Amino acid sequence: MRFIIYLIVYPFLWCISMLPFKALYVFSDFIYLIVYYVIGYRKKTVRENLALALPNLSNNERLIIEKKSFRHLCDMFLEMIKTMTISKTEVSNRFTFTNLEVYKKLEAKEKSISMMMAHYASYEWAISMNAYVTYNAFAIYKKIANPYFDTLVRTIRSRFKATLITTKQTVPYIINNKKNNELSIFGFASDQSPKVESAFHWQKFMGVEVPVHTGAEMLSKKYDMNVIFLKVKKIKRGYYEASFEILSENVNEAPNYQITDKFLKLVEQQINEAPEYYLWTHKRWKHRR
Repeated sequence: MRFIIYLIVYPFLWCISMLPFKALYVFSDFIYLIVYYVIGYRKKTVRENLALALPNLSNNERLIIEKKSFRHLCDMFLEMIKTMTISKTEVSNRFTFTNLEVYKKLEAKEKSISMMMAHYASYEWAISMNAYVTYNAFAIYKKIANPYFDTLVRTIRSRFKATLITTKQTVPYIINNKKNNELSIFGFASDQSPKVESAFHWQKFMGVEVPVHTGAEMLSKKYDMNVIFLKVKKIKRGYYEASFEILSENVNEAPNYQITDKFLKLVEQQINEAPEYYLWTHKRWKHRR
């Protein structure tokens, strides 16, 4: 059955990916109307998250952000599909970097790198940075239940020199690469909610105390990897700009959780600058105290 679903859906996805961007965004506007007004996809969750994270805003101001966030969500979903056939030149033109020299500075130290980022703006097109990376690149992701679609996502990412690995595969890959002296960069989207029973650290995020992922920091310390933050900014529809900020070049000199806390502060800055581009549909604040 999963294969049949894949056979039915794949041609539709491929046709979408072939649309020129102008037509793609017209289709996105239509999808937005269905998702927001007809289905109401996770609208309750988004409203609860916005009320918790942005209590200083009026209901009307949060409603405006809510609608903009759903429009962006639809854009990003279709941009992800577009990645199936987009050229490397096109994606590089639409996702640019302002200070690659900061990243190159860490590569020059010849130590593997942990790159922390948030589910903000276009975290999908961040794979375009692999055109400038000399290290082996690994993106940590949640495996898709349908194995055929999971393979499709892996294939798409491999077009841009990125290898997808699951959370369970992360440590073995880090150990193996270190053993074989293979310099690598590992991408961590560390802004989502961990299982509360396995949380080691709680910190305020957008004014609410929540459990936070500490895996990127702990693995960086254990295996002596430098840590960098990738900040993504949406310039206009279909265009993004990214910049790097070094979080640590001497990880074992940093007190525990200092790197994680600094990362959270940087994510907060992103959200406060333009909250409509954050992924509010995730239940980030489901555990709080």
